Amino acid sequence: MKVVIFNSSPRSEGVTKKCLNIVMDELKAAGIEVEYIWMGMDKIQGCISCYRCRENQDKRCSVKTDKLNEYLEKMLNADGIILGSPTYFADTTARMKALIERAGLVSKVNNSLLKHKVGASVVSVRRAGATHVFSSMNYFFLINQMFVVGSSYWNLGVNPHVSDPDRIMEDEEGIATFQNLGRNMAYLLQKLNA
Repeated sequence: MKVVIFNSSPRSEGVTKKCLNIVMDELKAAGIEVEYIWMGMDKIQGCISCYRCRENQDKRCSVKTDKLNEYLEKMLNADGIILGSPTYFADTTARMKALIERAGLVSKVNNSLLKHKVGASVVSVRRAGATHVFSSMNYFFLINQMFVVGSSYWNLGVNPHVSDPDRIMEDEEGIATFQNLGRNMAYLLQKLNA
């Protein structure tokens, strides 16, 4: 079993990574293979609505000037997908939005490529707006007929000190939420693959 994780934060070692690490540790402890992808400063454009993916039916986006098809291939080869984003003006980063738009459309028009995979969202936030980010990423899973994993709270980690990513470790509820998320995702993957 394999989970691919996408971190759309421009900070390679920021709060979002710290939150994702907690989930990854639980997955690895359960024997799940994890591939972590930091999207970083990748220039991934949004969907241009050309619908060539529907015409071509080749499980690919027709725009080939960025890493979208590479990322989509990793999704197709995984049993589970985790999307991680910081909160930018009460929404995901532009990179995450582009990934959702294009991978989502390619999946939908190619007979729901991501159907029955397991998905989870991880959000880092300073103060507010995180529930909209959480919803945005979960809508991607739901429209693609994926199984969405929950936890003991919404999958949010609060760090009021953006300049010090390690302060996220003061959010005890957030840590417990991410640990439970990792355990719940491992449980569901094991049941689906039994």
